[in-house]
Amino acid sequence: MVEVVTVEGVGFRYAGVPVLRAMSLGVESASTLVVVGANGSGKSTFLHLLAGVETPTEGCVHRREGARVALLPQRTQGIDALPLTVAECVAIGRFSPGRLLRRLGRTDRAAVTGMMERLDLAHLARRRLRELSGGQRQRTLIAQTLVQDADVYVLDEPTAALDTRSRHRVHELLAERSRGGAAVVLASHDTAEASLADHTLQL
Repeated sequence: MVEVVTVEGVGFRYAGVPVLRAMSLGVESASTLVVVGANGSGKSTFLHLLAGVETPTEGCVHRREGARVALLPQRTQGIDALPLTVAECVAIGRFSPGRLLRRLGRTDRAAVTGMMERLDLAHLARRRLRELSGGQRQRTLIAQTLVQDADVYVLDEPTAALDTRSRHRVHELLAERSRGGAAVVLASHDTAEASLADHTLQL
């Protein structure tokens, strides 16, 4: 398999306090890496470094040239303030920096509709985000992430707020992305999600 992200000697500090030290590993295409560890162990920080949201204090994170990364962060409460419907929120995932001002095409609209159906959101398409339950909101954000055509999907505890049926649907989608050639990286406390892993990273 080909490495799509390479982590070399990475360390990270918050306000001078070490969070991660001397990490080196490769994230391979067509594989799933599950990151486990106690709260405060640096799981979210590691995911943000992979996605390019944070910059290492030491070492480097190299993403394959042209690699597209889709990130689902753990803390997304601010999105509730936006006057978006479920369908609009999911559709955002089909835009990219090079096509922000373009209209979505037929393929994009089909992808959005199909993803909402897979995650049992179609009947909520016109509902505002602030009107949703916690689980519905989380499924909407997962749909926005997975509807993207990405080479790497990075998800921070994606199913923590979901019921068993919804977790199973998300696991199916993640497995499909991996089988399709993408790298999937997720942080989790869920033993069922850990069982999805080709590789496990303990922090």
